[in-house]
Amino acid sequence: MRREGASIVVIARELSVSKSSASKWCRDIILTKEQLEVLKQNSERGAKFGQILGAEANKNKRLIAIKAAEMLATNLVKKISQRELLLIATALYWCEGSKSDRTSGFIFVNSDPDMVNLMKEFLVRNLKIPTENIICSIQINKMHQERIDTVLSFWKNLLKLPSNQFRRPYYVKTKVSKVYENYDHYYGICRLMVRKGMNLKYRMLGLIKAIKSEILPA
Repeated sequence: MRREGASIVVIARELSVSKSSASKWCRDIILTKEQLEVLKQNSERGAKFGQILGAEANKNKRLIAIKAAEMLATNLVKKISQRELLLIATALYWCEGSKSDRTSGFIFVNSDPDMVNLMKEFLVRNLKIPTENIICSIQINKMHQERIDTVLSFWKNLLKLPSNQFRRPYYVKTKVSKVYENYDHYYGICRLMVRKGMNLKYRMLGLIKAIKSEILPA
C-alpha cells in the first residue's frame, strides 16, 4: 500500500491500526520520486504534502546513512577472533553480569535475545562449558502469564536448550495499566547461569580487572 502511494493515515485507517504502527511498518521503505508523486496525488491532505515530502526525504537520508554505517562496520569488524570474542563477552559481563560476593556464581542477565545468545555462544565456544551445565530463568510481568509457553519456547529455540534446563519463570507482579504494542513480541528478561559457576565468575572478574588495569590510569 505504501509503495502504491497510500499515506500513513490511509494505511492506518484501512488496516484499523494506529498511525504509529503503520509508520513503524513502513519506516524501512524508501520511496522513489515516482512513488512520492503518486503519494502527492493520493494525499488526503494536499496542503500538508510538503511536510510529508520533507519527512520522506529525511527518512530516506537516514536509511541511506544507516546502510552506509552498516557497510563500514562490516568492513571494520570482518571476522571476529576468539580473543576478540573474549573481550566482547567480558565487557558485556562487566555491564550485566553478577559481580557481588553474595551471588553464588556466574549469572548474566539481559532482555536482549541476541546479547544473551552471544554470551551462551561464548561460554560454549571459548570457555568450553558443556551446554548441559547452562541453566536459565525467565523473569516477566504477570500480565504475560497467559503466553508463558510461547515465551519459554522462544528462549529454548534461541539458546538450543531443553526444557529441563529452564527453571520455573518468575512473575513480576507490578500492575501495568497500558498494554504496549510489543506485547506479543516481548519475551522478558533471561538469567543465564552456569552450574557450579563460582570459579567461572572469579575468572570473569579477573578478566574485567585486567581490562581496567590495561586501559584506565592507575
